[in-house]
Amino acid sequence: MSAHARAAGISLRHASVRYGPLEALHGVTLHAPATGVTVLLGRNGSGRTTVLRALAGTVPLSRGAVVWDGADVTRLSARERARLGLCLVPDRRAVFGSLTVRENLELASRGRPFTAAVDAYPPLGALLSRRAGTLSGGEQRMLALSRALLARARVVLVDEPAQGMSPPVAARTYELLRGLDAGVVVAEQRLPPGLRTGTVIVYELRRGTVVSGGEAAERPPPAAAPPPPPPPDLPDLPDQADPAGRSGGPG
Repeated sequence: MSAHARAAGISLRHASVRYGPLEALHGVTLHAPATGVTVLLGRNGSGRTTVLRALAGTVPLSRGAVVWDGADVTRLSARERARLGLCLVPDRRAVFGSLTVRENLELASRGRPFTAAVDAYPPLGALLSRRAGTLSGGEQRMLALSRALLARARVVLVDEPAQGMSPPVAARTYELLRGLDAGVVVAEQRLPPGLRTGTVIVYELRRGTVVSGGEAAERPPPAAAPPPPPPPDLPDLPDQADPAGRSGGPG
């Protein structure tokens, strides 16, 4: 493998991030290849969202580096990284709420047809005249992901892509992300079924550190839910006495 092939993709190297006195990432090192999907797995507070922000440049590093295709981009602003082909889809405020769906898609497509977005998510076709801020959570998520599809980005960072979506639409979303010709990094609380097979890299984070990394196919399957407990045994009830105090049954 050539040195260029090894360097292709985006990485954090010994990266730390602070929010005031709190250190949210503690020397994190990870690498997302130039094509394919990388999953950042962890509970709330694990640091997975901060990793996305650090890669995008929306939060500064207190230590370490961001390296993209072998070049140190730590000092580049989020706007400069976006110009180079990086697209961040945050979990909130990912669309322009005061603009219509059509206007959101036109901005993302930069004058090109946006039919690919409606093909990806057909329900958007009936919503083109609606203001994005009036859409449901799942509809806004479809619009945000459509904008990312139209951006033709080299790196796509998505925080909880299927948030608010129905299971069929969520499955379609992971299928779309896996089909992108880009390095895709998603942050999730649990590994979605659509990302359990194939070449998907998973990093598990806990309290701002990486505790494991490897391919999704190597991870153990999710534990099955325990069966419900059997109903309790009910005691035998005595024969009900009649009003005269005699026991039930024939005389």
